[in-house]
Amino acid sequence: MRTRLPQPRPSGPESLWTLFTAPVVWGGHFLICYLSVAIYCAKREKFSIGFDAVRIGVGIATAFALVAILVSAWLAWRQWGFGAHDPPHDEPTRHDRTLFQGFATLLLSGLSFIAVIFVALPILFVTECWR
Repeated sequence: MRTRLPQPRPSGPESLWTLFTAPVVWGGHFLICYLSVAIYCAKREKFSIGFDAVRIGVGIATAFALVAILVSAWLAWRQWGFGAHDPPHDEPTRHDRTLFQGFATLLLSGLSFIAVIFVALPILFVTECWR
């Protein structure tokens, strides 16, 4: 027989919106990085800055994105009960729904964290615009 633990309830910012936070940050980071580099390389004669400034900007955007994703992951881990409840969370109860949402958000945060790193990785190796 399964023992019922007190039901964690989202008491703060944990809601369905936290599920989408990390993927939205990832998508925004992707757009910022690729659009800024593409616009700079297409119209570099119009800019008075060098490509290194664009690289630094991408690095700053990456740092902000990673911090936002880590905050989302921490909120998800808290919602999941700090790992105290093992999956599967497949009972039709509010408790299991909350735990499932926290676990899914934590997994999406991990995926988004890795994706942000892979989006920013080419800027480490590309040192100028190529045509």
